[in-house]
Amino acid sequence: MSIMGNERRLFLEGEAETEHLGRELARTVAESGHGVVIYLDGDLGMGKTTISRGVMRGLGHQGAVKSPTYTLVEPYETLQPPTYHFDLYRLGDAEELEYMGIRDYFSGENLCLIEWPERGKGILPEPDLEIHLETRGEGRSVVIRARSELGGQLLNELDVLGPAR
Repeated sequence: MSIMGNERRLFLEGEAETEHLGRELARTVAESGHGVVIYLDGDLGMGKTTISRGVMRGLGHQGAVKSPTYTLVEPYETLQPPTYHFDLYRLGDAEELEYMGIRDYFSGENLCLIEWPERGKGILPEPDLEIHLETRGEGRSVVIRARSELGGQLLNELDVLGPAR
């Protein structure tokens, strides 16, 4: 069985459950001791930033977590692991990422959370985990896919809210 095919489907009822998923991601990534790239995919308002906020809080960040829509990246370098939150929604051309030295962020044990990753196609590295969110009733349907061996290990370690309902 290939780890590359691993996926988990969830239903999140609201913001608290969505943030809890982020906290769980933080726990598993911190325990892994590896650099991790996570793609967050879904339409506007689906909960990508809420998951990111859960990750930051799960790693001990006390302040606000907002989506870096205009700056493209928000660094949280004092967290363990150092974490970078990208929002590529307003990116005009993927080549712009080269000018900001994007490849430097994907080294060592850094955790990189990337909203709107399709806008950086061809420049961004492949993710370890890909999280897709979409509306389902009053909540969100979530599919978490492992895209690397490390992603498969992280997915297996996640203690999430159970199977999709």
